[in-house]
Amino acid sequence: MKTNIILLLFAFVLASSCKEKPSKITKTSDYEIYITNPDNTILSKIEEDYSFWKNKYKETPNQYPYLAKLAAAESKLFTATGNIDYLKKAEENLLEVNKITKYNNAGYLRSLARNYISQHKFKEALDVLKKAEINGENLEGTQKMLFDVHMELGNYTQAKDNLTKVKDLNDFGYLIRLSKWSDYKGDLASAIKYLEKAQTIAESSQLNEIKQWTYTNLADFYGHDGQIENSYKNYLKALQLNPDNAYAKKGIAWIAYAHENNPEEAKRILEKIEKQHQSPDYYLFKAELAEFEGDTVQKNKYFKIYLDSVNNPKYGDMYNAHTSKLLADVNSEKAVELAKIEVQNRPTPMSYDLLAWSYFNTGKKEKALEIIDTFVANKTFEPEAQYHMAKIYKANGKTDKVAALKKELLASSYELGPVTTKQVSQL
Repeated sequence: MKTNIILLLFAFVLASSCKEKPSKITKTSDYEIYITNPDNTILSKIEEDYSFWKNKYKETPNQYPYLAKLAAAESKLFTATGNIDYLKKAEENLLEVNKITKYNNAGYLRSLARNYISQHKFKEALDVLKKAEINGENLEGTQKMLFDVHMELGNYTQAKDNLTKVKDLNDFGYLIRLSKWSDYKGDLASAIKYLEKAQTIAESSQLNEIKQWTYTNLADFYGHDGQIENSYKNYLKALQLNPDNAYAKKGIAWIAYAHENNPEEAKRILEKIEKQHQSPDYYLFKAELAEFEGDTVQKNKYFKIYLDSVNNPKYGDMYNAHTSKLLADVNSEKAVELAKIEVQNRPTPMSYDLLAWSYFNTGKKEKALEIIDTFVANKTFEPEAQYHMAKIYKANGKTDKVAALKKELLASSYELGPVTTKQVSQL
């Protein structure tokens, strides 16, 4: 009997110890050189390219291909800096070059579609890609992009049809889309498997841009799967190729916060990123860190800065989903309005989840339940949507469904983050 009690006590102490001290994965020495890098060498090269094509076009304005090159440089500047002005200027130039070519150049049409995708103008992107499809030049490239856009619009039958048309298990573009399809279906293991195959192809190609993309996306998937160390290693691989990769740095900040309970380091990394890259969602991350630390004043300060930032009309509808979630419990009517726009723009299960959550926060729990049951349940496996579903089910007395969701959500604590995980534990 004594032995059993001692063993139970030992197990309790061990469990408590593990809970209090999450495993340390990150090492400042691994990434400090990247977050304090003062040179921003990749950006300098893009700026040189931008200046070159700007001058070339100025000297010979009748050479419209130079305008397309200039737009490509502006798109890269947006990626490198987060400055929305570059993305809008690229759109302007791409519209001009497509007008000059009478919307009859599939390559220019796809470039315009990429710009629209970055702006979350998915319906506009679809219209442009349909023109490129009719044109027929590099049809496979167009079909791959049609898959991307149909996925964003929730047109899953059309997406699958385009994916089938480009089937080739030795092709990078096909594999990354098959991975995305697997993730949508809730098969994370297959999503990772296909992206790992794509990684092999990317590494043999020696093309740094696609290698970076593969490393950061694999890092995300590994994180979703609880493979935090693999996630961290892939973010570092991306930074080795491009020390200015803000997305990879943000990923490491999330690991420091969500896995290691180290909000101070996460905030330090974010503040370093902000010196080189602009993005309103950094303020949402910092607001969550403040909430985790119990600092309501700072949390509200960051929320206000975020709202002021996205008030820039150049962002259009890019941040509607983030803003709707933020306003859900402080201005729920505005949250509903933004969610309706999001559903109109991209009627996916996640957009309907946003609408249900907004209605729920206005007190319309039955309407929220109807939307969940019709458009969300068994149609998305994203932890955020599952959390909203659990809250809505609980409010409507469907406790049996809550229990199953809670178990899934607790297994997704890293992806949800400590603040939401704490709310999940109270379901």
